[in-house]
Amino acid sequence: MNRDVVPINIRGILPANSGCAIFVGNEEKVFVIQVEHNMGAIIGMFLRDTPKERPLTHDLIANILKGFNVTVERVVITELKNSTYFARLILQQQNELGRKIVEIDARPSDCLAIASAQKRPIYVSASLFEQVEDMSEILDRINENPGETE
Repeated sequence: MNRDVVPINIRGILPANSGCAIFVGNEEKVFVIQVEHNMGAIIGMFLRDTPKERPLTHDLIANILKGFNVTVERVVITELKNSTYFARLILQQQNELGRKIVEIDARPSDCLAIASAQKRPIYVSASLFEQVEDMSEILDRINENPGETE
């Protein structure tokens, strides 16, 4: 892993009027990615290892990848354009012929769900990490007063 990316984690999920705010970051900085309400719920389920009666779409994806001997290496949130985040899903396939790495363009919400489900690392490009507004203070206030969300 080079210095062009910064490791981050999902630090919190907060329901919002238009979906869910996913707080991602590290000890240095936290920023928010807005996702659809159901994606926020799914990411939360994966983070809590909530049992499910039937496989969800991200479970299906994991099963298909496993069937082809493909593993999720990591996800990278790459850029922000016109208030929309972009991300890459980094996959690896290894067999008797060698190792192949594939990068797939994907929504950050799907990348976060897959990374949460499979306990894989999440990164953000260093340039994007410098660009985003630090929301650490807001997350700290929410965590201090969980009943007083807006």
